[in-house]
Amino acid sequence: MSMKISSTTQYVMLAATLLLGSWSLSGNAASQKLVLTGASTIAPLAGEIARRFEAFHAGTRIDVQTGGSARGINDARKGIADIGMVSRALKPEEKDLRAHTIALDGVGIILHASNPVAVLSTQQIAGIYTGKILNWKIVGGRDAPVTVVNKAEGRSTLELFLSYFKLKNSDIKPQVIIGDNAQGIKTVAGNPNAISYVSIGAAEYEITHGTPIKLLPLNGVAASVINIRNGTFPLSRPLNLVTREVPQGLVRDFIEFTRSEQVHDLVEAQYFVPISVR
Repeated sequence: MSMKISSTTQYVMLAATLLLGSWSLSGNAASQKLVLTGASTIAPLAGEIARRFEAFHAGTRIDVQTGGSARGINDARKGIADIGMVSRALKPEEKDLRAHTIALDGVGIILHASNPVAVLSTQQIAGIYTGKILNWKIVGGRDAPVTVVNKAEGRSTLELFLSYFKLKNSDIKPQVIIGDNAQGIKTVAGNPNAISYVSIGAAEYEITHGTPIKLLPLNGVAASVINIRNGTFPLSRPLNLVTREVPQGLVRDFIEFTRSEQVHDLVEAQYFVPISVR
């Protein structure tokens, strides 16, 4: 009798082992590492979403790296990254890639909070960036030289800025060249005479946390998440995750998660506009 029980127990244990083994093999697809590279605008949001995703998918690790939208395009195209982060729409020559919009953002002009200038026209902004306006007093500010802060090559924010103001990068006369939004905000916060352009979402977040910067309106429209949401702010953009192929497996699961209502609170916490996916 005892032998029969032992045999039965062994059979059950063997069956359980095979079942668990089968489960773990199919689960290996979720026990992987994803690499995301690209836009610094998207990276903080992607990092927050990744942590929540990892909490639901034990054994999964998601590595988020910055480097600009150009890096995101290049790494996704070459297979260096599973997913590229690109804070703009894809260009015609990038149609070999697939874009998956996860949020909307805008690009706004920022000054130090103490700068008395409250409004700049598009012509004045272009004049400042091309070196035609060198002193703040010319545009109603204090008698002080303007410190022009420009984005480095490969940043989608730079491309959007140049396109909107109909400029070439060779036209810009900067005193400071920065990479990501955080550098631009830090530079302006530390220099009362500086001007830069950054993600509106990133700027609003910093303003609400006491960073001494302010956003200027553009063509009479306040630079705000509200006006990005209602479509009235003229310089807005999609925040995209890009892939080389149709997403499969873990890549598909993560992208679907980034576009779901499960992360709308994270999107809004970064002061971006969530998208609705039917």
